[in-house]
Amino acid sequence: MTPASTKKNATAPAAKKNPAKKTGSKPAKSTAKAQKTAEPRAAKKTSKASAKDSAKKTAAQAIPKSSAKTPVAAARPINPHLAANPYLPEIGTIIETIQETHNIKTFRIKLGSDERMQNFAFSPGQVGQLSVFGAGEATFVINSPPTRKDYLQFSVMRVGEVTARLHTLSAGDRVGVRAPLGNGFPIESMQGKDIVFIGGGIGMAPLRTLLLYMLDNRDDYGKIRVLYGARSPQDMAFSYELPEWLERTDMETVLTIDREAEGWEHQVGLIPNVLLEMTPTPDNAVAVTCGPPIMIKFTLQALKKLGFQDDQIITTLEKRMKCGVGLCGRCNIGTKYVCVDGPVFTYAQLRELPNEL
Repeated sequence: MTPASTKKNATAPAAKKNPAKKTGSKPAKSTAKAQKTAEPRAAKKTSKASAKDSAKKTAAQAIPKSSAKTPVAAARPINPHLAANPYLPEIGTIIETIQETHNIKTFRIKLGSDERMQNFAFSPGQVGQLSVFGAGEATFVINSPPTRKDYLQFSVMRVGEVTARLHTLSAGDRVGVRAPLGNGFPIESMQGKDIVFIGGGIGMAPLRTLLLYMLDNRDDYGKIRVLYGARSPQDMAFSYELPEWLERTDMETVLTIDREAEGWEHQVGLIPNVLLEMTPTPDNAVAVTCGPPIMIKFTLQALKKLGFQDDQIITTLEKRMKCGVGLCGRCNIGTKYVCVDGPVFTYAQLRELPNEL
């Protein structure tokens, strides 16, 4: 194909021989005809382009603004310590360990000085990342209450490499701590209401921090009822605290196991069934539940039978949390990030999310 510049050079001599061009007279008929033919074509082309642009604008206007942009969850760490670098762990020292069950171990960790511990602020339900240097890090709920600041407590179930390495640690060892992360329980909106706790196994850990916080602020809350269950007595965490819970007159505690066991003096039965037998009333009440997914599924059904509305039921999620600040996208469910928008959700909020749990 001949370049356009070559074509122009080829026609230039003919233009010089044309007398009309020299004298300023009218152009030759062939030239005039070409111009007339080109003008309608150009106009037609411009008209088509304008129509196309107009169609694009109309289509863009027809798209709802909510679907024009993909919502992005912003990282919002609460602890000022995380503001400078949310990935930088603080060094914590293990001051005590407790072997809760055959596969659950509790760590009591102190951050720096006594002053640092007193200034460390968090809400019941928030989580933290514990890191074992050379092995990795994982997310666990802070299950000590913010009203007791001698240490931070984390209870760890051994299920993988990081948790297995954590289980080898003892008092005096150091770990990395990134905390607090996520949201907490709505303690202000729960004031003045009756509270029903339903925990299963290690699921009692996040409930423990809220329960102890409410007991330390007892006058702010109504009747407190606790249902805690496990497969066997040996699978119950925090067993050293249960006698006190049972003896307290300002709360009701019901313990249950799945099957009969020698020496067991409490309830026997699955948690959802025992909950129905307790018949807690939903009037001015909030139910808080956490445990294995299958337990939560049937507990939610039991609460609905008892008349609890979706916004009266609160639970926690621990879905693939990795970075903890909403950047890696590992824990997203639809547009929500468990590490930032959770881990605490009402059942009403969960029902709005895609079925990815």
